[in-house]
Amino acid sequence: MSGTNVRRSPGRKGTPQAESKSKLPQTVAEVLDKHVVLELESIDRMYLNVIVGRLQILEGALRFIRQQRKAKVLSTTAVEPMTRAFVQAIEQFAKQNQIPIINFEKGRRKDEVAAELRAKYPHRDGVVFIGKAQEKCTVYRTEKRHNLKKNTSYAWIVKSTAVVNHYYFYCVDDNFGLFFLKFCSYFPYNAKLCLNGHEYAKQQLDRQKIAYQALDNGIQSCANPKRLQAICNALSADKIDALLRKWLRQLPHPFPARDRQAGYRYQISILQAELSLTQVLDRPVSGRIFFEDVIRENLDIGRPKQVQLIFDRGVTKATPGSFRTRVITDGVIPSLHSRL
Repeated sequence: MSGTNVRRSPGRKGTPQAESKSKLPQTVAEVLDKHVVLELESIDRMYLNVIVGRLQILEGALRFIRQQRKAKVLSTTAVEPMTRAFVQAIEQFAKQNQIPIINFEKGRRKDEVAAELRAKYPHRDGVVFIGKAQEKCTVYRTEKRHNLKKNTSYAWIVKSTAVVNHYYFYCVDDNFGLFFLKFCSYFPYNAKLCLNGHEYAKQQLDRQKIAYQALDNGIQSCANPKRLQAICNALSADKIDALLRKWLRQLPHPFPARDRQAGYRYQISILQAELSLTQVLDRPVSGRIFFEDVIRENLDIGRPKQVQLIFDRGVTKATPGSFRTRVITDGVIPSLHSRL
């Protein structure tokens, strides 16, 4: 109560202290109704398959080798020159454009590497770096089979899995911000596109010169919230497809022009989509009340029958060392994640 001297008498009904306590929101609904200063619904992270559909079944792979590669023997040796040419094109592309190729180390998060290099990247549009990693994926391989009637051996192609090199093109796009396009270096050269809806929104706000305060993965405040929501709503399948086509024209491509003209072109499908609802509260106390009420109102959801501490070894009274649990709240921003 600004500008007023108030004598506080705890516990007495009708005092200013008791009245102020009664006015504090006591339910999740009240907090969200009265104390949210920014609410934003958007796509968060999208992970998309980028594949040539005709090559995902064995018959289509055999047809490609027979018709496009004019192979007399149905064997994956017919596409080995494509693999070599694709890898050489990536290395030449990196050299000509002075783009670093980084081998991803085991145990280090790729996003951390990307964030460090992006912070030093001076352009709004271009390839930041190329990452290289060995990963398991679906490929075609040739195996030898035996014809019992003719007592002869012949080659045959089967679908299998293998650990092979993948190339991550981490790029900054003038419309989408940071994203990556990952290619498998082996036939049928499947790829994946990963983008972030919040990065898209930030790029659009910058382009339209709308002031905002950014979070690592989100937006905390904006001078024009309605326009921000409209930007997020406008992120469409056509815009995502246009992003892919733009960068397929600029990056090394595993399929030469004659294959693309024959219909062997990449198409997009959704592998994983994460949607985000951002609600920014007016002050920290509202956030604390929100989290306390969420916990209190949902204690009976998924309550375990038994709770125990689990260590990587047996712990008894005779075990040397100190074991304790600490809860530290100073300087901590709470976060609630719900997975359905």
